[in-house]
Amino acid sequence: MHAVVVRVSIENSETSEARLREDVVPRVSQAPGFVAGYWTRKDNTGLSMVIFESEQAASDAEQRVQDGLPEGVKLEGTEIREVVANA
Repeated sequence: MHAVVVRVSIENSETSEARLREDVVPRVSQAPGFVAGYWTRKDNTGLSMVIFESEQAASDAEQRVQDGLPEGVKLEGTEIREVVANA
């Protein structure tokens, strides 16, 4: 399994969280190879980790990150990491 880790800055947490729940999460959960996803927030920053069955599925999803960002959310960076353990 591989994870797409995404770091963002958030201008308006209320608006962006509503769009996250209504649009982003349903769309991401339908992506090929999707296993699980976690979206977190601290102050005006967000960090998500979305797990996929393969490195290729994670790479394909990473390519779509910028297109799926809610308004008021700025992409700070993405990376793909191998999942070496889970519980």
